[in-house]
Amino acid sequence: MTIALRHFRAGALPDDHRQTLIAVHSDAYQDQADDPFVQRFPWFAQHWTNLPGYSCVMAFDGAEPVGFSYGAPTEPGREWWRQHLVPEPAETSTFAVSEVMVRPAWRKQGIAEQTHEALLTNRPEALAVLYVDVTHPRVQAMYEQWKYEKVGEHRPFEDAPLYAVMVRSLR
Repeated sequence: MTIALRHFRAGALPDDHRQTLIAVHSDAYQDQADDPFVQRFPWFAQHWTNLPGYSCVMAFDGAEPVGFSYGAPTEPGREWWRQHLVPEPAETSTFAVSEVMVRPAWRKQGIAEQTHEALLTNRPEALAVLYVDVTHPRVQAMYEQWKYEKVGEHRPFEDAPLYAVMVRSLR
């Protein structure tokens, strides 16, 4: 198995990009397919891929997409992590990491970290931020190993899980 990483950016996405994200997500969450929140992923994929500055690093095993990490810069002044950092850092430009996932057959091979690190390499923002479901402490611990720090908890909308807000310096 040879894993190759490919970078995709807003304005230059292949026609099937969203469908590929949805297919990988469907496999990654097959055991939770009846969860209404999981079922809304196509909406999230549409939302994120339409954001200015959207960026995605996808891992391929041959022609098979096996995982990805994606996100986009936050709008200045609208960084949702701000309420959790007192005092705020001097530089607040932020890249929001929305998704990091790997299909089950390819897990535990470092692919998530590879796509994540490639996504953040050479970002101009000062910070990266992401959410982790608080019921997944092993995932939170993984992000802590990747230099994130939990700064608070947040439920972004009524039927969303409670998330740990995690921030990482990119400089």
